[in-house]
Amino acid sequence: MATWNIDPTHSEIQFKVKHLVISTVTGNFKSFNGSLTTEGDSFENASVKFEADIDSITTNNADRDTHLKSDDFFNAEQYPKLKFESTSFKNKGGDNYELTGNLTIRDITKEVTLNVEHGGTVDDPYGQTKAGFEINGSVNRKEFGLKWNAVTEAGSVVVADQVKLHLNVQVVESAPVEA
Repeated sequence: MATWNIDPTHSEIQFKVKHLVISTVTGNFKSFNGSLTTEGDSFENASVKFEADIDSITTNNADRDTHLKSDDFFNAEQYPKLKFESTSFKNKGGDNYELTGNLTIRDITKEVTLNVEHGGTVDDPYGQTKAGFEINGSVNRKEFGLKWNAVTEAGSVVVADQVKLHLNVQVVESAPVEA
């Protein structure tokens, strides 16, 4: 069994949501951690755990970030973490996988399925084994209690319901622990 930990220095956890239907706002979490546990040399059936600190959210706009941390959206004070725990990690052919698991935002847990592309596994110059993954999917924010919205005079919704998730994750294999 091997454990791989997320390397936060070489990983990005992003989300994108339509604003006023005409443009996209990109945000990310600056503080997060996670791991995957594998049996043997394959990532097939890996167990994945991940969490992000809601207070670390940034969209490059302080007022918007404050609003996202408020009870209109994430309520960072009462629910400080976003969490994901996998229920399956299936190879769909080649380097493509399907990751299914339980995503918890606020106090609401829903099953989500994400597409994963394994970018490769290498040994770095320091003798560490690293693997890279690109993960994509989408969720409906309202299903997780992020319900705030407004409508413009012209009838356009200010914030779309669908939120696209885009994660570039590099993981580092932990040294096995001697028994």
